[in-house]
Amino acid sequence: MNLKDYLARIGLSGAVRPDLPTLKAIHRAHVESIPYEDLDVQFGVPVSRAPKAAYDKIVRRGRGGWCYEMNGLLGWALEEAGFKVERLAGGVMREAMGEQAVGNHLVLIVTLDRPWLVDAGFGDGLIEPVPLEEGAFSNGAMACRLAQIDGGWWRYHNDPNGSAPSFDFHLEVNDEALLETGCAFLQTHPESPFVQNAVVQRWENGEHLSLRGRVFQRLAADGKHLETVNNADEYVRMLKDRFKLDLPEAASLWPKITARHDVVFGAQSEASRVSVN
Repeated sequence: MNLKDYLARIGLSGAVRPDLPTLKAIHRAHVESIPYEDLDVQFGVPVSRAPKAAYDKIVRRGRGGWCYEMNGLLGWALEEAGFKVERLAGGVMREAMGEQAVGNHLVLIVTLDRPWLVDAGFGDGLIEPVPLEEGAFSNGAMACRLAQIDGGWWRYHNDPNGSAPSFDFHLEVNDEALLETGCAFLQTHPESPFVQNAVVQRWENGEHLSLRGRVFQRLAADGKHLETVNNADEYVRMLKDRFKLDLPEAASLWPKITARHDVVFGAQSEASRVSVN
């Protein structure tokens, strides 16, 4: 870890110290500069949970990553800056899937004056850390909520316009084996949403941008704005212009992306397609 290079990657410079303003600044800069993306899964490239691999991919090669990479890198950088960081095995949609979901998400807790939930890896999750306490909070164009549930678990309730409705975490559930199992499953199993769908997301000035297959969505204070990508060239251009990913090789994913789009939306979607300007 070269902390100076990481900070340059997210557009920050100068001295850092383990305090709340620094934590918020790093978190916000990370989610606005680095896209959440699963394109290596789409390319068939194995994804490692090792923070060093995430550093090479994201800092040195200018890519993004999914939760294990985004939070793996962020947690390592925060430790280098002097923060106390705990890594937890969270569960996206545990409320529906049960305990088998635990490990499908890496969650970070940073302790300052009190514990803070830190999460750059939920895609449309936090812009800035929030204190670990029950209640609703504003998250850019989204309204979210934290609640304590049975057995010492916490539940992050996402905005109704978000992708996944929730994820759970427990301050004593930090089993690395669960995270390793989740990472392997999500990048290989045919039923994994990351195997099925090309997903890219990023925060920008309080608005959330997402590209799921051919569908681009901008979620702002005045609601959802949708566009449909029409060809591989437009897809590559949108990755670069809206998500800061210079990946001409992503054009090779287009046949898979269009096939998935047809499965999800059906042939009638042809009549409602909108060109990307």
